[in-house]
Amino acid sequence: MAFEGLSSKLQEFTRKLRGKSRITESDLKEMLREVKLALLEADVNYKIVKEFTATIQEKALGQDVLKSLTPGQQVIKIVKDELVELLGGTESKINFTPNPPTVIMLVGLQGSGKTTTAGKLANLLRKQGKKPLLVACDVYRPAAIKQLQVVGNQLNIPVYANESTKDVVQIAKQAYNTAISKLNDVIILDTAGRLHIDEELMQELKNVKQSLRPHEILLVVDSMTGQDAVNVATTFNENVGIDGVVLTKLDGDTRGGAALSVKKVTGRPIKFAATGEKLSDIEEFHPERMASRILGMGDVLSIIEKAEEAFDADEVEKLEKQLRKGEFDLNDYLAQLKQIKKMGSFSSILKMIPGMGKFKDLKVDDKEFTRIEAIICSMTDKERRNPKLLNGSRRIRIAKGSGTSVQQINQFMKSFEVTQKMMKQVKTEKGMKGMLKNLKGFNPNDLKF
Repeated sequence: MAFEGLSSKLQEFTRKLRGKSRITESDLKEMLREVKLALLEADVNYKIVKEFTATIQEKALGQDVLKSLTPGQQVIKIVKDELVELLGGTESKINFTPNPPTVIMLVGLQGSGKTTTAGKLANLLRKQGKKPLLVACDVYRPAAIKQLQVVGNQLNIPVYANESTKDVVQIAKQAYNTAISKLNDVIILDTAGRLHIDEELMQELKNVKQSLRPHEILLVVDSMTGQDAVNVATTFNENVGIDGVVLTKLDGDTRGGAALSVKKVTGRPIKFAATGEKLSDIEEFHPERMASRILGMGDVLSIIEKAEEAFDADEVEKLEKQLRKGEFDLNDYLAQLKQIKKMGSFSSILKMIPGMGKFKDLKVDDKEFTRIEAIICSMTDKERRNPKLLNGSRRIRIAKGSGTSVQQINQFMKSFEVTQKMMKQVKTEKGMKGMLKNLKGFNPNDLKF
């Protein structure tokens, strides 16, 4: 989980502050010492850590407390504001040209995940109404072209490749002409990487840049490499010039040092973050939302966006009608479970809900989704519509059919009853935002069985 170590320590820091009516200078110094250690352990650049904590101390001691806040809340607000600034301040989007096609060139070292990122980015932009063309410009790595073609086929997105030449500039120009003829409004160039930065790599990228004049040059870096990722970003920016960064493997980086250092060191914003292995696991990077997640304040906007993308409109309308009637059975539960699975891992979703940060041992095994599906699918339609029919003998039959135990069936039914009550309350609220309000008082441990 991204920022896991830093997040738990900063949340502990904010818990100590919350509600404090008086904070002395010595109190603040002691607390900021803990923040400094947490940031250093997260592999954040030392100079940045020093500036970050000094700024917080200066603002906290030199600022009048807002009437609506306690001194503790005021310091938390300052920490959040500075964390947002460290992550980039405001979100930075792709600059699309008014005269398409927009050319996006992905650069980076070998192994950073450029080819997969090219597919993920194309998939994301297509959802936004664009018509992308993927271009295989890595003519050196074995099977690089084939990999991009496989990704393109999986997404049903066209791939331009020319295996008869090693001239990358020529391939890029041909792809540009193809995009114009096929009415593709976005071109994504998957360029070659090296195991280390070398002059030959940089020169090739400079040649493509000079020839095609890409509207966006995005550096793809592996966030798990920490400060090495920041060094790579600095070198590419100095030699080629980059417009933004795409952080990959952010879900596997428990420290988060790259994300917290790259903007400050390079002056270039993080534009996207890849958060999983699926080709849908990429999102626009929002500094304020990320800061809220790190501090355990939740990220309701991202959940709503994920829900709007994943939930089928007809299914939602059908569910709303049933909720208005006060109905929510196991068929509905199964349908909603399938929709939620499209949003990503359940643990990552729960951590975006305000207040869930206090559950330190929050670990929901996504395999339980599969187990729950097996249990419900082992029931008859009559049993799904009326769970009260599930007597002892029926539960034994369902346990055998689903490969579970009667005890697991009983625990699941208890968690279903909790969900059923919650969903019945939703009928008085407005859509997904209403449901999220109810989730603020929901204990995720009720789902475990």
